[in-house]
Amino acid sequence: MTPPLRSALFAFALNLIVPGLAQAAEAPGITDKEILIGQTAAQTGPAADLGRDVRLGIEAYFKEVNAKGGVNGRQLRLVSLDDGYDPERAAANARQLIEKDKVFAMLGNVGTATGLAVLPLINEAKVPLVGPYSGAESLRGPESSLIFHVRASYADEAQAIIKSIANPAGRRLAVFYQNDAFGKSGLADVEKELKRLNVALVAKATVERNSTDVAAAVDAITKANADGVIMMSAYKSCAAFVREMHKRDPQSFTQYWAVSFVGGKALAAELGQDARGVAVSQVVPFPWGDVIPVVREHAKAMPADAVSFATLEGFIDAKVLVEGLKKAGRNPTREGLVQALGSAGKIDVGGFAVQFAPNDHKGSHYVDLTMIGRGGFIH
Repeated sequence: MTPPLRSALFAFALNLIVPGLAQAAEAPGITDKEILIGQTAAQTGPAADLGRDVRLGIEAYFKEVNAKGGVNGRQLRLVSLDDGYDPERAAANARQLIEKDKVFAMLGNVGTATGLAVLPLINEAKVPLVGPYSGAESLRGPESSLIFHVRASYADEAQAIIKSIANPAGRRLAVFYQNDAFGKSGLADVEKELKRLNVALVAKATVERNSTDVAAAVDAITKANADGVIMMSAYKSCAAFVREMHKRDPQSFTQYWAVSFVGGKALAAELGQDARGVAVSQVVPFPWGDVIPVVREHAKAMPADAVSFATLEGFIDAKVLVEGLKKAGRNPTREGLVQALGSAGKIDVGGFAVQFAPNDHKGSHYVDLTMIGRGGFIH
């Protein structure tokens, strides 16, 4: 037998003995000892608290899994890059994570405009994304088949907020929104729900992303004599808006609502006493409770002063990803992870469940309403 033929036969036999070896070696981000996961999210700038908290929640669960031996003997490692809540930086980060760092999947990316900037890159490389921190419909269409949503949509949140308003037809409602894909998506969801009730907004006013210049918005909404404002923006701009509205009329009884993206804990910290009475819709359970198992698990894994709705969301995102990795088998591929999650049906991570189907990756419609009170959140 010639040496080349002997080598070829040996390689063929090795693949028969260890059929997943070649496949595992070819899967980006997978080694014998590690699974590499990527994230692009704000760690600096006006949305920094959101990105940081989601990352902390992910890392807390990864630490818990790794202490128990990882997933099929492989440790989980998160590579998180700061995009400052800027779409161009988010796209550059995604390119680096996919092409240079060779991550296996992405997890917990934060933002809508940033998410849309990343979408073509993950589609091109066929990289799954689990748990983006956005409820926009623009990230939930047919072109987003590699994305698995763990949170409810902004449409779900808008519906819950408006449902909570007594006699909306008798109110003078306005929307303060971020002038980008996130804010416009939220505005459309609010208007759609109000149209169903035959109610029109009295005013719509915008703020630019990563800006706290709210003077024009305050002018417009004050002029319209609105008595209720639904806010679709990041916490820095929402805080600036509410604070300026209070300055204009300290005796005003205007009610404020914000969707979960605002980051309730960050908003409360930013506003101080002015935060009292602001309502915030949430897409994960109350993180300071003690009834739901995943909430207790999360609280045990986190420093007490770090707990927030966003850390719990990151924790849950990570749990869903790990379940998908387990279902994808000992030598997972990106395609295998997509198939595993898409066919998983109900995934219960401890009293909070998501449900996926091959053509439906909108895993949750859970929405809860909270209000910021004197000593924290009223649930």
